[in-house]
Amino acid sequence: MARERDLGSLMDAAQRGDAAAYRALLQACLPLVAGIARAQGVRGEAVDDVVQDTLMTVHAARASYDPARPFLPWLAAITRRRAIDRLRRAGRRPQEVHDPLAFEAEVDPGPGPGAALETRERGAALARAVAALPEGQRQAVEHLGLRELSLDETAALTGRTKGALKVNLHRALKALRTSLGQEKE
Repeated sequence: MARERDLGSLMDAAQRGDAAAYRALLQACLPLVAGIARAQGVRGEAVDDVVQDTLMTVHAARASYDPARPFLPWLAAITRRRAIDRLRRAGRRPQEVHDPLAFEAEVDPGPGPGAALETRERGAALARAVAALPEGQRQAVEHLGLRELSLDETAALTGRTKGALKVNLHRALKALRTSLGQEKE
């Protein structure tokens, strides 16, 4: 109660132009503002930022303070708003966290160490399986599947009808599934 009265009278004197009272008021507010900021969840260096922002706001709004009203709730309201502003800004900004264990436990999103070898092996197995197909089926797979030519273009190249190419492709895919499935096992 005495602190409230003392701070209120310092603010009243500061509003009337007493520079010494204003300095004393700001000095007395420092620990109070820091405590309120910490209670709001502000941590570390951010507490100093909230203290500075609060004191700047108090300075800018000191003319709006009504000496007939309690000073501490007025100061606490300003501090809580500045703390919330600081927490919001910090929440929007990505922050680097030094945590070696989390870094070591993080899964590498890139391909695994043997991925290139597996890809080459699968490609070689596919090439062997396609080469083992009968001529018509092999041509259908090479032109339609691998080179992605249209049915018309493939028919013109091979001299086969579109219907025959469709049948050859269907049979080739079925044979490749069987062949590659057995090779996997």
